[in-house]
This record gives sequence, structure tokens and C-alpha cells, in this order.
Amino acid sequence: MKRFFYLILIIIPTLGAAQNSNQVQLANEYFINGEFDKALDIYQKLAGNPQYIQQIHNNYLNILISKGDYKQAEKHLKKATRYYPSNVYYQIDYGLLYQQMGDIQKAEVRFNQTIENSKENRFLIGTAAQYFISKQLSPYALKSYQQARKSSKDKTSYALELANTYRLLDQQSEMIEEYLVFASIRPNNLRYVKNILQNILQKEADIQNFQEILIEKIQKNPNQKIYPELLIWVNLQQNNFYGAYIQAKAVDKKFKTHGNRVMSIGNIALKNKAYDDAIEIYTYITKTYPNTGNYITARRQIIKTREEKVKNDFPVEKMAIRELTYEYKQLILDIGVNTQTIEAYRSKALLHAFYLDEFDSAINILNEIISAPRINPSLKAKSKLDLGDIYLLTGDPWEATLLYSQVEKSNKDSPIGYDAKLKNAQLNYFQGNFELAKSHLDILKLATTREIANDALALSLLIQDNTALDSSDFVMKKFASIELLLFQNKKDSALVAFGKMLKDYPGHSLTDEIYWKMARINLEKGNFENALLELSAILSGYPTDILGDDAMFLSAQVYEEHLYDNPKAMEIYKDFLITYPGSVYVAEARKRFRKLRGDNIN
Repeated sequence: MKRFFYLILIIIPTLGAAQNSNQVQLANEYFINGEFDKALDIYQKLAGNPQYIQQIHNNYLNILISKGDYKQAEKHLKKATRYYPSNVYYQIDYGLLYQQMGDIQKAEVRFNQTIENSKENRFLIGTAAQYFISKQLSPYALKSYQQARKSSKDKTSYALELANTYRLLDQQSEMIEEYLVFASIRPNNLRYVKNILQNILQKEADIQNFQEILIEKIQKNPNQKIYPELLIWVNLQQNNFYGAYIQAKAVDKKFKTHGNRVMSIGNIALKNKAYDDAIEIYTYITKTYPNTGNYITARRQIIKTREEKVKNDFPVEKMAIRELTYEYKQLILDIGVNTQTIEAYRSKALLHAFYLDEFDSAINILNEIISAPRINPSLKAKSKLDLGDIYLLTGDPWEATLLYSQVEKSNKDSPIGYDAKLKNAQLNYFQGNFELAKSHLDILKLATTREIANDALALSLLIQDNTALDSSDFVMKKFASIELLLFQNKKDSALVAFGKMLKDYPGHSLTDEIYWKMARINLEKGNFENALLELSAILSGYPTDILGDDAMFLSAQVYEEHLYDNPKAMEIYKDFLITYPGSVYVAEARKRFRKLRGDNIN
């Protein structure tokens, strides 16, 4: 009998708890379905038991407030805060109830009390601040973090949290200050801050404000490296390479880094085709750091930059190319043969082949490099690919593919091996073997280097988009064969052939590609008016296709750099920023527009 009695004592409470748990679930279902009166009846029965406060709190409080039953709501919150005094949600809800009742002073007292009680506990203060934010009370979230920092006596604590809160409050100067504090705490934070600021600093006024803050910081903290680094970064974001260079010079001098920072800016300027800036930067290196490892590299880069400038200044002057070959030769004579100068020797070979039609000279130089003892394997492989290109230039595709395949086989799963595979794919494309080309390209679309993957994807899409409706691939084969003429520098023949294609196949899916190719050829030949006509044909007939933004940006460049019609160039750059706001050329277009307008962007 005693055993049975004890069993009853154990089972009855357990059954009661299970029944109440089911009641909570039932009430929640009523609440979700909008049956608030039914839910309220159950919540009121459960509210007397403290163990159910946490399970019913949000829904129960919402119903009471929505019905205007503030007295019952206050009674519930009083009990909740008594049983769970460290629960900041209940404390803040108490304040929110007072706000709902119109008693702002009591609400403020409750909010401030919550902050005061939580300020020394990082978890509680963070929880409170985020809850304030979720309830559109961001000023109290800010106060939470400010009080917590003051209590911690650490001027860097809660920097990221404060920065994010200032961002919500649209207090940009204060936000930037805190992001700078966060970036200074540890080196890894700087990258995070750059990513955040890149998304925030979109307006020119915001960028200007950020630069002014950094300059002031540099003046007050001359030994802190983070501020000049960020000033360099923000200049680079605007493609203001000269401004970045000025800051980098100061960094190199201050921290005795022998021109390393300036050198990196020169390389970025060259990559972005800011040739005059790059030449000035590299020249500064040769004059300022003649006894460092950067000297030889800078001399080599000066010639390389001049080469890129000559090759992109249309029409290309053969005499300027000839002078570049002399400069490369002099570099090798002055410094001797080493890793850097042998790369210059290779560049000299390519000038002979692709611009001077001196194929024998180019082939001899490349064979010398390939057979040189202790040659860097990568440079040897590149030289083999160059030699393959020259054989393709001279009409010997068999020798070309043999060299490409050698490099591909000996450099599997590496960038140079992918490059070789891409060249084989291009060769098959030129010959009209589209299926074989695509089989190479499909592999390369997954290549580890973005440039090769992008090139492979572009060529693959070109083949796919223009052979899908033509089972014979006849038109595409004609287009590919003309592209081979272009590769072989037979520009006049290619131009005539493309013009004939436009007449023979009007409205073909390749039309915008043909106009683009013809525009590029005419630009390289110095026929700027013809180039503009072809670019105009793209903009009028295919403005939303993939070449639309390319065509408009190039049109503006032609007016600016070749026809010297700055007002027209400004007009096009302005239209470009409105028409193609997502284009990769936006930053450069904005910079060029501002420069033409006369803004001081340095």
C-alpha cells in the first residue's frame, strides 16, 4: 500500500507538468492562428506558476498590451523580473510597457537601470544592446556600450559594437573613429575594416570626410602605421595612384622599408594602366633607393610600363617599339644576365615578333632562354609558350600545338599548365574545332586563376551562343578564322573580312562582337572616327548586351585621349555613370570625369 502511495506522489506531478506543457503548446498555436482570446485564457492560468514565465512571456505580454490591459501586463512583468532579475529582456520590456503607457520618464529610468546593472557583464550588455536595437531603441544600445567601455576603463573595448551602432544611427564621423580604434587593436582587424568601409564610403563627401579624419590622425599619431596605410588604401579605391604614392613615400621613409610600399603602388598603377603614374613611381625608386633590391626591379618596370604605354597608344609607332628593344638591351648590358634581366630579354623577343615582324630574332632569343642552364622552370615554360605563339604567327600551327602540349603535360594543375591548355583551346577555336576547344575550356572554367577561368568562360560562351542555332557552325568558323588573322597582326585583311560578314549575315548573333572587333582594329590603326561609328552601332543596337558598357566607356576614352574633345568625353562619362552603375569601369569613369571637370583629386 505504501509503495502505491509513493508511486501516486511521483506520477501526479509528472502528469501535471506534462499537461501544462501541452497547454503551453496549445496556447501558442492559438496565438499563431490569431485566436488571442483562447490563447489568453490559457496563458493567464499558466502565469501563476513561475516555471512557465519564460515559455509564455513574449506572446502573453503582446496580447495584454494589444488589449490595453497594462495593469495585468505590469503585474506579469513585476513577477518576471522578480524571479529572473538578470534577464535583460524582461527589464527592457518593463521600460517598453511604460513607453506604451505614455510614461516616458519611468521608461527611461528602467532602461538606464538595465544598462547600469549589466555594464560589467559583457554578455548581458551585448544582449541588452542588441535587444534595444531590435526594438528601434538604438540610442540606448549606444549608451549601453558607452557605459560598458567606461566601466571597463579600456578605451578600445566595444569598438566594433560602437562602430556598428553609430552606423545604425548614421553618425558617420563617430562610426569611422570606432572602426579605426577596432582596426588598431590587432593587425587582422584592418582587413575587416577595409571591407566594411568599402561598402559604406560610396559618396564623394563621405570619402573626403574619411580622408580628412585620417590626415588628422596621422598628424597626431606619426608613429602609428595604420592611418597612412588606410589613406593609401582609400586613394587606391578611387584609382588615385598618385595620391597613394605620396602617402607610400612617407611610409617607406618613416618605417625604413626601402621603397617596398612605393613599389607596390607602382605595380598597382601599372596593372590599372595608369602608365604615367607608374613611370614616375618607378623612377623615384631608382633615384631614391639605388643600392637596394628594388633598384633593378624598378628599372625593369620602367621599360615594361613604357612598353605597355606604347602598345596602348594608337596607332602603335614602330620607332617607339624599336627604342624599347634598345632599352631592354642596355638594361641587360648594364646589369648582366640574372633572373630579372632574362625576363626583360624575353620581353624584347616578343617585341621583335609581334610588333616588328622580326621572327628570326625572336625565335633565336627564346631558344637561348629555353636552353640556358639553371633557368627558372616557369620562365622556361613561358618562353616555350611564346615560341608556340610565334609559330602560330608564322602559320605553323603544328609546331605551336606541340609546344603548348609539352608545357601543359609538364605543368599539370598549375597556372602555366592552364595557360598552355587555354592556348591549345584557342588554337582549336581558330581552326574551327569547336567541340575540342570546348572540352578544354570546360576544364579551364574551374581553373584556380581567375584570369584564365574568365578567359575560358568568355570563349566558351562565345562558341556556345553562336553555334547553338547553326548546326554546320559555318558562320562561327568564318569569324574564328578572321580572329586568327587578327592574332597574326593582319589587321587590314581582318577588317575587310569582318565588314563582309556584316553584309553577308545581317542580324546574326555575332553582330555586336564583329562591331567590337572592327572598332578595336580601327582604334589600333588610328582611324578614330570609324572606331566611334562601330561603337555607336553597339550602343544603338545592343546597349544591354555584354559589350554595352565596354562600348560606351571606350567611346569616352577615344574622345578624351585621341580626339581631345574633353566636353564630349565628360558628357559620355556622365551618361555612363547613370546608364551602367554596376560596371567594372565605374570607378575609372568617375575619376576621369572629375579630372576633366577640374576637381583636385590628388
